[in-house]
Amino acid sequence: MTQYRIGLLAFPAMTQLDLTGPLQVFASLPGATVHVLWKTLDPIQAHGGLTLVPDTTLTACPLLDVVCVPGGSGVMDLMEDEVVLSFLRTQATTARFVGSICTGSLVLGAAGLLRGKRATTHWAWTDLLGPLGAVPTKGRVVRDGKVMTGGGVTAGIDFALTMVAELAGQDIAETIQLGIEYAPAPPFDAGSPDTARPELVQAVRAQMAALRVEREERVARVAAALA
Repeated sequence: MTQYRIGLLAFPAMTQLDLTGPLQVFASLPGATVHVLWKTLDPIQAHGGLTLVPDTTLTACPLLDVVCVPGGSGVMDLMEDEVVLSFLRTQATTARFVGSICTGSLVLGAAGLLRGKRATTHWAWTDLLGPLGAVPTKGRVVRDGKVMTGGGVTAGIDFALTMVAELAGQDIAETIQLGIEYAPAPPFDAGSPDTARPELVQAVRAQMAALRVEREERVARVAAALA
């Protein structure tokens, strides 16, 4: 049986579903060993209060077939965390795939791994990919060579199923999809700014206004350093 080593980065103030959604899929992949990674094995509090416990430190992590960065407000600190960025660059040299969910793509960009690559993120932050050298691309899952990026939060399940299909074939991916009964049928057609009512989009953007100032400043500083 083919073996797969998959690493999912965990960090303070992350969006837990960015990690737990893909983890649920990868845990069902025959032959997969899934590592939850951080600098220490201390418990991590995700956004919303859920506590996650890493099982592998960055220094003890083996070479991975897939390394993936979730998103969340904690990515702002990761974008200038040389320990994390160096780890990602090292793993990327040998990994079969380098991936992200939601704003985790900003961390890949900060590591210099998105230069000239098509990539996506949460719809509210897609424009921040350009200064980091990426080609902003709309989509639930976007692949460019060995780089695979997912859109916001729930797109992590789509990302992981797409990744499994690349690793082990569509039949296995579809079997996992059926096993977790992933058959989205949202009660409202409001999951995208293309379909949500304009007043809802405006309200969500207003909620994110303060974050935007901080994130634009951080991205500009990181982009300047990359240049």
